[in-house]
Amino acid sequence: MINMKMKNIKWSFLLILGLLGISITSCVDEPNAYKIAGGTPTISYIRPVSVLSKDSLLVEAPMNSTICIVGNNLRSIVGIEFNDKPAVLNTSYMTDHTMIVTVPNTIPNKISDKIYLITSGNDTIPYDFKVVVPPPTITSLSNEFALPGEEVSIAGDYFLDYDNAPLTIQFGDKYVLDRSYIKEITKNRITFKVPQDAPYGKMSVTSNFGKTVAPFRFHDNRGMLFDFDHPCFTGTVLGNHGWHARTIQSDETSLSGNYLVLGNADLDDKTWNDGSFSFEYWAGNWGDPEAYADYPRLTEVGDFTDWENKSLKFELLIPSANPWSAAPMQIIFTGVDKVSTSGAGVKDIYGNTLAGANNTFFHSGDGWGRALYMPWKNTGSFDTQDKWMTVTIPMTEFNKYWDGNPAKKTFSSTADFASLTIFVCTGSENDKTAIPAGTKCHPIFKIDNIRIVPNK
Repeated sequence: MINMKMKNIKWSFLLILGLLGISITSCVDEPNAYKIAGGTPTISYIRPVSVLSKDSLLVEAPMNSTICIVGNNLRSIVGIEFNDKPAVLNTSYMTDHTMIVTVPNTIPNKISDKIYLITSGNDTIPYDFKVVVPPPTITSLSNEFALPGEEVSIAGDYFLDYDNAPLTIQFGDKYVLDRSYIKEITKNRITFKVPQDAPYGKMSVTSNFGKTVAPFRFHDNRGMLFDFDHPCFTGTVLGNHGWHARTIQSDETSLSGNYLVLGNADLDDKTWNDGSFSFEYWAGNWGDPEAYADYPRLTEVGDFTDWENKSLKFELLIPSANPWSAAPMQIIFTGVDKVSTSGAGVKDIYGNTLAGANNTFFHSGDGWGRALYMPWKNTGSFDTQDKWMTVTIPMTEFNKYWDGNPAKKTFSSTADFASLTIFVCTGSENDKTAIPAGTKCHPIFKIDNIRIVPNK
């Protein structure tokens, strides 16, 4: 018994010694362990990390890129900043003469175009180096037809404004918006008032990091289909031309003259109220549908060539007192082979057989594509806060059937853009729908400046 205990003690002692030996060895046998050194760091040059590019010298680098700093006494560095943003030091990639570091992926608050080396003695050594921040990105203008004095906002990214490099907004080629009109600048939004003398046309935003031309134009009349004020080339002001006559009016809320009104009636997911919620423009004359004398095909009014790279745009006002919370706005372009004012079975002057007035094209089961616009689906309710806003729908998004499922058929040629129908309703096939459930509402839709424009 005693011998057994002695053996256990012996083995335990040997085990402890073995563990201690391992511990001691691991502590003393690390000749390459990182140690902070003294001296003043200097940078000779900066190069890419890749060995294949080691002979290339860098004077700038994008955010979140990795670079190699070459110099002396680099192990005396305990911190490094690019402009005023600290970078992470990884001592595994630091020697006296080289250091691999990733440029911070955060926007600097102050631009100095310098690297700052911070030493163990709390000294700061500057070195000229520029962090490349992306130029502004512009996605939209809240109201492309805004009137002078109205407050609008540009949405995008990298709207960076500095005291020594202020951000600017430009209309056309020469008109720079006076700073007094700008209300607020954030990284993703610029809010400003429209000046009285701002020229129509292209817009651009310039920051310290570059200039970007907007993909839209201010008061863009290209491809105007319906402004409800001015006649087209036939001498006719295009508007209602189908089974229903929607209100077209002007009042104190007008954006630019007349506008179209839909709704002002109860709406839910089961509502089929084309008498209040449908606007139709079906090409052709009632008495002479095949000639298109007064009511041309929309392809003769706007340019639908290269439609894949264009968008449908219009201005929309939904009063805050009449929000929208059910059913999508179904926006449907069709050829005369699907719908026309009349003349079913008659051939037009181009040899196309007219479909005549009908609503079977709307839900015929052939899966004809259209856009489903329903901004309420994420918030439950939507209005424009009593302001006009620009709606942009890429033509490539005319890819849904009326029940919300993917369309089976879509545009194949410009002939598919002869007529336009807008109807707010929830579609279903076999008593089923893929459209999100809404809640009963009493919305009013004010619509103006329906147009087809290039995406860029």
